[in-house]
Amino acid sequence: MLGDRRMVLFCEKGAGEPEYEMTRGRMFDNWPERYDLWFTTPIGELVREYEKELIISLLKPKKGDKILDAGCGTGVFTADILEHEALGFGIDISLPMLTRAAEKLKGHPFFTALGTMICLPFAENTFDKVVSITALEFIEDGRKAVEELFRVTKRGGSILVATLNSLSPWAAQRREKAKKGQSALFERVIFRSPHELNALTPFDGVIKTAIHFKKDDAPDHARKIELQGRNKDLNTGAFLVACWKKR
Repeated sequence: MLGDRRMVLFCEKGAGEPEYEMTRGRMFDNWPERYDLWFTTPIGELVREYEKELIISLLKPKKGDKILDAGCGTGVFTADILEHEALGFGIDISLPMLTRAAEKLKGHPFFTALGTMICLPFAENTFDKVVSITALEFIEDGRKAVEELFRVTKRGGSILVATLNSLSPWAAQRREKAKKGQSALFERVIFRSPHELNALTPFDGVIKTAIHFKKDDAPDHARKIELQGRNKDLNTGAFLVACWKKR
């Protein structure tokens, strides 16, 4: 039963804001293959390595944990969580992305739901831990989204949110591409700083960043830059992560 793939459409007509978010989610429908391919490039593999390392070090998933990945996309980071024998639940606003995740993680204890993180179809205190990786930047009401993540997390559980850092050179490059009309996707992105991310909740969290190198850096050089950024505990890495404990 745990290996079953379940698809749930919970946003009904007249649902208002959640329905609007679901409509916006269609902009990701053509991205599954492109998104996965990016992580097979030399620099993409390096990005994934460092992002995975940071997520797992803060989240600390363990066997039997019931973990929600809100905005799971194609399941790239969900797979890392399932390596630790956790029970995975993925929700996303794009059916093609979610379908790719379900296919990729077939045979694992992974369940899927089609929906938006500003209106999660789960009861309070459902999950041991909740993550959201690079999804918050596409949601204008970030506070509401984070409140939902807290709502469905058990007391004492962890909430980890990763997003695109406004202080990073990557953000500047993406803004420039959007201005030139070279990326419709990044026209919709809301970049947040470490302070802005932490301010979405009244609780202070652990704030870390990764990916201090640039997209066009050679992998060997990028590794040196990343080590320097880590040693200096810089807050300008492109990958911004906050991890909170629910009291």
